[in-house]
Amino acid sequence: MSCHASTSRKIYTGPIATTSNPTLFLSAGEASGDHYGAQIIAELTRRHPSATFFGLGGREMEAAGQKRIVRAEDVAHMGITEVLRHAPKVYGSYRKLVASIKERKPQAAVLIDFPDVNFRLARELRALSIAVVYFVSPQLWAWKRRRLRWVQERVDRMMVIFPFEESFYRNRGVNATFTGHPLAELPVPAGSRDAYAERNGLDPAKQWIALLPGSRSREVKLNLPTMLGAVARFGDEYEYILPIASTLDRSWVKQQAESSGVAGGVVAGLRLVSDAREALFHARASVVASGTATVQAAVIGNPFVVVYRVSPLTFKLAKRLVRYPPEVWPSGATDRHGNLPIAMVNLIAGRTIVPELIQEQFTPANVAVSLRRLLDDTSERARMIVDLAKVRSRLLPAAGAGSISQVANAVDSLLDPSFVERGRIPAASV
Repeated sequence: MSCHASTSRKIYTGPIATTSNPTLFLSAGEASGDHYGAQIIAELTRRHPSATFFGLGGREMEAAGQKRIVRAEDVAHMGITEVLRHAPKVYGSYRKLVASIKERKPQAAVLIDFPDVNFRLARELRALSIAVVYFVSPQLWAWKRRRLRWVQERVDRMMVIFPFEESFYRNRGVNATFTGHPLAELPVPAGSRDAYAERNGLDPAKQWIALLPGSRSREVKLNLPTMLGAVARFGDEYEYILPIASTLDRSWVKQQAESSGVAGGVVAGLRLVSDAREALFHARASVVASGTATVQAAVIGNPFVVVYRVSPLTFKLAKRLVRYPPEVWPSGATDRHGNLPIAMVNLIAGRTIVPELIQEQFTPANVAVSLRRLLDDTSERARMIVDLAKVRSRLLPAAGAGSISQVANAVDSLLDPSFVERGRIPAASV
């Protein structure tokens, strides 16, 4: 399949902010996007104190000043079969968002990841001549590459957080900028280990293991029982920390742990916390569901095992469809089970530096064996810490400005009354 973008020049005819109080639409449907969205709102508020924000978001975006038309926690579903099951509810929420855009007529929009909803919103925004910044690219380089045409037609600025994504998009005619990853710019958490232990009821004399089963309810149901089954094999040798994503209800997660079928000792001693970065910083090692949390672990430098499980149908379809272009995975090599790597940290490194246990390989016994190598003072643990530091360095922004500032710069460029949409870079084959 070949996609070619238009190289014609055209004057942007959408709504223009002629004052310092723009109305801006933001859409983020997952915990990580909610976190980034809150930072973007804070930065744009600093630049435009009278700006107003509305759209789809989580609790952090609401706290930063967004009027939530739809709550992220109501639409954060995963996988193919799971999305189909929730389709009526998701579609109803989508129509509410479209109606709010038509009513409020924002000057620009920032769409953050969450492609199943945001690409469709981008179509509506383009039809209304509203400028679109897309932050955190969906993984079109892995699958659903036909959606690249949607990016070319509907997105004015694609702001990407992984270094190989800029070349992938630019080689295919999209105005893309590598901003660096927001997580790589954060300082390490403050506070001593003893203070953290006291605050969370942990024993400072023991080592701690962090469990990150995902930010969606379906992920927690599929991943948490096996994680608990794995660490149950260590008994009371360690203590266990479970960070709760902002899109999840704490009491519900606790109930899932209690109903997991794992012997009561581990579950009773499980500490539920709210800050994943703190948990990763203080933990000896971690078990992390594939997703943004793997990047959090990498930039913190915490050794970890990547795990993931989806429905059998979702996995079967993904295995058939996922293919990486040379910019992403030059070797094209798979593991002994025929699986391409899914952990972003391995894709950034260009080789497997973190073990991945996916689907049938994700068992309590396999997790316990892989985790033990990282808990003890082994050469494997030492090598992983060095490799994770190299990954972090690749995620730092190349430009002087931080990632969130660069997104805000892109928004400001589209709010400028002199904004002219330039002809796009000539496209190569998809």
